[in-house]
Amino acid sequence: MEKARIAVLVSGGGTNLQALIDAQQNGILKSGAIRVVISNNRDAYALTRAAKFGIAGEVVLKKELGSQGAFEDRIKEILNQYQIDVIVLAGFMSILSQSFTSCYPKRILNIHPSLIPSFCGEGFYGLRVHEAALNYGVKVTGATVHFVNEIPDGGEIILQKAVDIQPDDTPETLQKRVMEQAEWIILPAAVEQVCSQL
Repeated sequence: MEKARIAVLVSGGGTNLQALIDAQQNGILKSGAIRVVISNNRDAYALTRAAKFGIAGEVVLKKELGSQGAFEDRIKEILNQYQIDVIVLAGFMSILSQSFTSCYPKRILNIHPSLIPSFCGEGFYGLRVHEAALNYGVKVTGATVHFVNEIPDGGEIILQKAVDIQPDDTPETLQKRVMEQAEWIILPAAVEQVCSQL
């Protein structure tokens, strides 16, 4: 059976990309294979991670292309070139427009470091999410994998996993625990689930 072709879009270190690569290596992600990693940051360590495992890396810079439309068109060209079936946003720090997301209904997945609908939407990313959870005083947070539509963090939820907040948590310790106990577990599982249904 031919595996679904996956593109992973990244901006930074690529820890969630690594979780997907590891899942591919150890058979958790078996219905899909990562064909290309696309970064909107030339210096993203995620590109180094991809290269280590022989995965193609592409860089697309909005400031070089001049507009959101040209930026998204270039990404689409790469997706077509690699005949991509499933797109995973793994710490991709660029909001995609409706004209892009509507081309790939239920084919784009994103991981968000909270239990949606809490602490999500525009402006909620990275440590800001964990700061908001701690400031609010919630006792449980977690991570969510969802389909991507034109609303930031607004698509249908695929998987969620809860993580308890500890009394002495800082945004940094909480971020690390949410990654280890939730993100790195549910992202590969959700990608496998979607790929297996194609």
